[in-house]
Amino acid sequence: MTRKLTDRIIGMMEDVRSRKPLVHHITNYVTVNDCANIVLAIGASPIMADDIDEVETITSISSALVINIGTLNRRTIESMVAAGKKANELGIPVVLDPVGAGASSLRNQTTQRILDQVKITVLRGNMSEIRFTAGLEADTKGVEVSEADQNIGADEGSKVAQDVARKFGCVVAITGPTDIITDGDRTIYIENGTKHMSNITGTGCMCSSLVGAFCGVLDGKSDGPLVAAAGGVLVTGLSGEIAYEATKHLGYGSFRTGIIDTVSKLDADTLIEKARIYGS
Repeated sequence: MTRKLTDRIIGMMEDVRSRKPLVHHITNYVTVNDCANIVLAIGASPIMADDIDEVETITSISSALVINIGTLNRRTIESMVAAGKKANELGIPVVLDPVGAGASSLRNQTTQRILDQVKITVLRGNMSEIRFTAGLEADTKGVEVSEADQNIGADEGSKVAQDVARKFGCVVAITGPTDIITDGDRTIYIENGTKHMSNITGTGCMCSSLVGAFCGVLDGKSDGPLVAAAGGVLVTGLSGEIAYEATKHLGYGSFRTGIIDTVSKLDADTLIEKARIYGS
């Protein structure tokens, strides 16, 4: 399955570069520039529009919608819900990144409201965030995964992800030491990446944006969202791994730029050679 799955991801990546899907973001202002640049690097086209008076129009011309709650405010919450409902109406995939879910009442209520009112295609977060959406006790650390949750093994993490996927009828992607991507039935594991990615802000947000880019070229197959989520996660982790080796003597600023550089140059041969991806 590994090679077949990698080939599917390569095909999607080539489709992104040839079709250049428009990916609408309602995202946070800390990482918005990184998200735009990573989407451009993979070959898609980003647009960031969060005013209630245009989100439905922008969503309607887009191929995917990415909702990221990293820097919440009351104004954009309404925009997120409106854009999500419009995407559902038009059959446009929706990626939700519940940044910091579990850290505050506002984040918790907003996450729950979006999950209640919008049909999510892919839910992408760290272990703490996904445990919160599962209704489990999550030892949150602001917008970062807690040490306790980070040490949860792949078996327990898979069960959490599968339960959430079945509960909301979506693909769940938990990123961490071993990435777990599942639709509730099939589960994919990815072991690319480096712990140093946690030392720069925005790698999780960029991952969700790449998932959005892959979702913008779904092939109509029933497992398309699962493969798209795996593609975005794999490209992020593999690019971080390669970029760190190339820039570790320079520092984290160069590492951040190196991730974007690597995504822009990533090719099929590199994916086939370096992807550590497994499935069931």
